[in-house]
Amino acid sequence: MPSSSTGQAPAAAEPTPARPGWGETLRVYLEPASLRMFALGFSAGLPLLLVLGTLSFRLREAGLDRTTIGYLSWVGLAYGFKWCWAPLVDRLPIPLLTRWMGRRRSWLLLSQALIMLSLTGMAMADPRTELTLVVWCALAVAFASATQDIALDAFRIESADVRHQGALAATYQTGYRLAMIWAGAGVLWIAARAEVVPPTVASAAPGVLYQQAAWSTAYLVMAASMLVGVLTVLFSREPVRLALPPARNAAEWLQGALVEPFADFLKRYGKQAVLILALIGVYRISDVVMGIMANPFYVDMGYTKDEVAAVTKIYGVIMTLVGAFIGGALSLKLGVMRVLMLGAILSAASNLLFAWLAGHGHDVVALIFVISADNLSAGVASAAFIAYLSGLTNVQYSATQYALFSSMMLLAPKWLAGYSGAFVDAYDYSTFFIATACLGMPVLLLIWLATRMAPAEKTP
Repeated sequence: MPSSSTGQAPAAAEPTPARPGWGETLRVYLEPASLRMFALGFSAGLPLLLVLGTLSFRLREAGLDRTTIGYLSWVGLAYGFKWCWAPLVDRLPIPLLTRWMGRRRSWLLLSQALIMLSLTGMAMADPRTELTLVVWCALAVAFASATQDIALDAFRIESADVRHQGALAATYQTGYRLAMIWAGAGVLWIAARAEVVPPTVASAAPGVLYQQAAWSTAYLVMAASMLVGVLTVLFSREPVRLALPPARNAAEWLQGALVEPFADFLKRYGKQAVLILALIGVYRISDVVMGIMANPFYVDMGYTKDEVAAVTKIYGVIMTLVGAFIGGALSLKLGVMRVLMLGAILSAASNLLFAWLAGHGHDVVALIFVISADNLSAGVASAAFIAYLSGLTNVQYSATQYALFSSMMLLAPKWLAGYSGAFVDAYDYSTFFIATACLGMPVLLLIWLATRMAPAEKTP
């Protein structure tokens, strides 16, 4: 073998690291960072239904008309525009609290305290006589919850390397989904058992059976449940802080907080940024558009509330969690982009099963089969997608950039989903579900292009 020009033997090539076995791969879920994200995911998932689905149930029982309840659902728009104040969460210190706890934990604790306070306000206010107060408290919960999401996404991204983001995303989703069960089925269970209903009014109209004390009890329990997140923040370590140079004036601060996070993304990815943003904007389009018509579909197919609750709300959430764990493990073992493609294929294909169910008729066993496939697919896709978004961010601007990405992924699908009811009325459910599956086809092309244009992904 010829020697090098320096007369020294060439250095031996570094051995390729062996891929971890399945046992080692799955043990990542028991690491402290994963367990922390489980508890913080619970804290993040708890407020959502309390200002959307559960609140609408409570308001209807209190006798409010459906039109008013529909307008009040706009409270949830706070989650779609959280990128507007994400730069403040990313860069603005909280007096005293940030010095004591650090940048990420201080914002987490402040938002959690505001959620608890606002949920207590919702508990004590009677929507029949104090609807305005209920609405303002719900707005405060939504705003504080969105702020918690911003700080929590940054905390998660800065707590581990890219290779572990899939596992953190999976445990986060597990806690999040369990909280949604607690805030959905749990709050109704508590309210029902706190009621004292005379047998003579068992079939009374909405508003007659409403008992403020029962709902107060349920919402106070939900406010207390936020202590899971508060205690986790108090006993967690602040992620390694990236030193930021102090701003000399307000203009320089605004440049660093508002302009640089977006300019940084465009600078790092160049022309590829357009492709990435397009992929983010449509990746979940099949699921989101189809999901708007899912509950009306169950009603029209003759499924009872007990069947829908048991199969889609409890069993379906469990299947989503299983899918999230599978997606997180596969992302760690095979790489994010491969699992991102798999999740997109499964999500689109599972919508075809709903088209089959539409022609099959009322059948609980068939519904279980379809929900199993659909929610497993959604879990795999979500875990991979969160890991993908996490890998795109620069830790210097993680809160702002991730908030922008996570907001963008719902804007186009939510807008298009608004026309889903008109589509079903003009055609039928089978055609609608097939059309939503077709919406996923461009997503596959975008993932393929993003994979070809991106540097080769390293797998362990």
